[in-house]
Amino acid sequence: MFQESTKLSLREVMLTALLILLSQDLSSRGRAQAWSYGYSSSPIYKWLEARQWCQQHFTDMVFIRNQEENDYLRDLLPANKRHYWLGIQKVEGRWIWVQSNQTIPPEAQIWAQNEPDQERGQNCVEIYIQRKSESGKWNNEGCHRKKGAVCYTASCKQNSCSVHGDCVETIGNYTCKCHPGFQGPGCEEAIECKPLSDPEHGFRSCIDPYGPGRFNSSCRFQCDLGFQLVGVPQLQCQASGQWHHPVPLCQAKQCLALDDTNITTGRVNCSNPIAPHSYNSTCKFRCNEGFEIKGQDQIRCDHMGKWTASVPSCTVKKCPQILFPATGNMTCTDTLGPFTFSSRCNFTCRKGYSLAGDNTLTCLASGKWSKPVPSCKVKQCNSLKDPPHASMQCQHPLGVFSYSSICSIKCNKGFHLIGTNVTKCSSQGNWSHELPVCKARPCPLLAEALQHGMMNCSHLYSPYSFGSLCDFQCNEGFRLRGNQTLTCQTSGHWSQNPPSCQPVHCGAVHPLSSTLLMNCSHPLDNYSFGSQCYFTCKEGYSLNGTEELFCSASGFWNDSPPRCMAKRCPSLSSPSHGFSSCSGPHGKFNFGSQCTSTCDKGFILNGTAKTECTSLGRWSTDMPHCLARPCPLLAEAPQHGMMNCSHLYSPYSFGSICDFQCNEGFRLRGNQTLTCQTSGHWSQNPPSCQPVHCGAVHPLSSTLLMNCSHPLGNYSFGSQCYFTCKEGYSLNGTEELFCSASGFWNDSPPRCMVEGLPLGTALLMYTGIGAASAAVPLLLIGLAFLIVTQLKKKDSIVSDAPAWGDRENPAFEF
Repeated sequence: MFQESTKLSLREVMLTALLILLSQDLSSRGRAQAWSYGYSSSPIYKWLEARQWCQQHFTDMVFIRNQEENDYLRDLLPANKRHYWLGIQKVEGRWIWVQSNQTIPPEAQIWAQNEPDQERGQNCVEIYIQRKSESGKWNNEGCHRKKGAVCYTASCKQNSCSVHGDCVETIGNYTCKCHPGFQGPGCEEAIECKPLSDPEHGFRSCIDPYGPGRFNSSCRFQCDLGFQLVGVPQLQCQASGQWHHPVPLCQAKQCLALDDTNITTGRVNCSNPIAPHSYNSTCKFRCNEGFEIKGQDQIRCDHMGKWTASVPSCTVKKCPQILFPATGNMTCTDTLGPFTFSSRCNFTCRKGYSLAGDNTLTCLASGKWSKPVPSCKVKQCNSLKDPPHASMQCQHPLGVFSYSSICSIKCNKGFHLIGTNVTKCSSQGNWSHELPVCKARPCPLLAEALQHGMMNCSHLYSPYSFGSLCDFQCNEGFRLRGNQTLTCQTSGHWSQNPPSCQPVHCGAVHPLSSTLLMNCSHPLDNYSFGSQCYFTCKEGYSLNGTEELFCSASGFWNDSPPRCMAKRCPSLSSPSHGFSSCSGPHGKFNFGSQCTSTCDKGFILNGTAKTECTSLGRWSTDMPHCLARPCPLLAEAPQHGMMNCSHLYSPYSFGSICDFQCNEGFRLRGNQTLTCQTSGHWSQNPPSCQPVHCGAVHPLSSTLLMNCSHPLGNYSFGSQCYFTCKEGYSLNGTEELFCSASGFWNDSPPRCMVEGLPLGTALLMYTGIGAASAAVPLLLIGLAFLIVTQLKKKDSIVSDAPAWGDRENPAFEF
């Protein structure tokens, strides 16, 4: 189930079957998606290849979280002399679980003695399995070495638990650990609290993120107007299934009890719809006859628990006080107080005066006298008034304008008298003389027109006479020089000379810098009302402020003089993988600024290095880019091999890394990895894949015939040699040899035997026959003996060699 190799040991087969049974047993008990392990001990992989194999066939490489899992795997996995890779690596000086990129705490690290060592490049971790010592311990190794792979299939899936629970892996199973406030197998159900009800005279508003009345529900309570909350205003459903406080109550707000000690001469009547002296209670007040209420006659307990007014009081009604003159007498009877309800007053006059009105008055319950107050009056003359523009002084020994009154008249200043100035009230009630007349003194006439202004005159008595006022007003933008108002005085002269109208001044305007240009016009006077100044800036600058100033009627310029600001270009940022340096006479990114861009090592500039902010507020050239420096293109893969490249920035540029690997039967000549450097050159020349060699075959016997084919090179991987014997000989051994991918011939070379006899015997017979027909028998016998001896030695060497090739014997001869 979990093995990739086709050649499995008996122990590996049994372990695979046990894992299958374990998965089936968990499934039969309802434990779906149970956590299980898998491994590969043959073939073996580099660390990255091992992880890719695990991710292809399972979830990922095992990354051991605790001692329990470590011991379980130590006993589970079969022996492997190269051991197994784990999903643990060293990154930036720390050992991490590669799946989560988390640092492994020291207590969870299970290192062998004196491990991990600090040798460079040993950044991957293996676990010792079935080792004589320290089995189940860890060791750091170079990631390029090849080892077995141990993998796991995770039990926790994306939908194993709800978002309110955490899936916890266990060996062979998983559980859902619910967050506080949630329950159920998958933590999908929020805990429910007891239902709430609205308080009487109140209401609630709730927020239920997980359902009504469930965990984290929040209810805020409020009372109706006139009621107050007793208790906690907001309740929350806790993870325990209880509200954290009882439901609050709504009580009617209470007013203070009334103090009715001030209403002894009246009465009070109260209505209490909820409770005595509480919200909406109303009290009405009434006073007895002859008394009046002081304050409001009705008060109410409002929603704040306060009476709308203070308790009123009943006071006796009073009639207006009577002050009778000394020319008469007044006698009063007062039961409840002077001039109060039920008081009675009697009136009489002295000799020479007569009573006008009733002689008895009574103070009524309405607070008014029953009749108008009488008086004792002396005989009267007609009333006199001051004549126009004059003052009158009178003496009244017995009363105003009465018998013996004397009046004298005097004209006011600015007027002269026409008539008699004294008159007297006679005993018959008549005046002795008519009142005189007073006439106003005249002033000189004024011109009606005023340049840039106007005149408005008012005549109190007669045109341009004493009391006449003339106001002068200038048109808008002009200021009065002289007094605004002239008055015709008592002497018959004007108070001042007539004024004139002059234009207002705003003050001179001066440009703030040499880059600001100004052009002004003055229709009335320099920098006065109506003057206008226009502003422009030199090339490369823009106006900051108004371009036109005018002197207003108020004597102020409509705005401050503008300034010329250097035009600003859009802000620039350094190119990616580069740096920009900017400077200028008017500040960064302003008119005249220059920016120079450079690239980091390994990158080249694409565009113009320098750009300048022009007078139009634009950069003279576009911002350049930094492109990764390219390396020469590589062929897709070496012949009889493969190439795998990763490109950090762009294809075949700085930072690109290419790994090379040869097909079976071929050996890499050159570096396995090439890196594109900052100079734009590869770190090495590309490698090539050369076929492995098995060693040359050289036949020495003339009876053995050999025919070889070399598709890839002499005596290299794929070479085949076919053997036959000459007539009269038979082949002893394989008739075909081929050079395998491992660099060895598949078998030993064959031998040629005389048909029916051993080779040595056949040679002797051959030499015997030759002696009968030759002249040199002794020479042939010696030659035959030498050949037999050499062949026996060679056969002995060949028969003792089980496998052969270029690793042990550079060539084979027979």
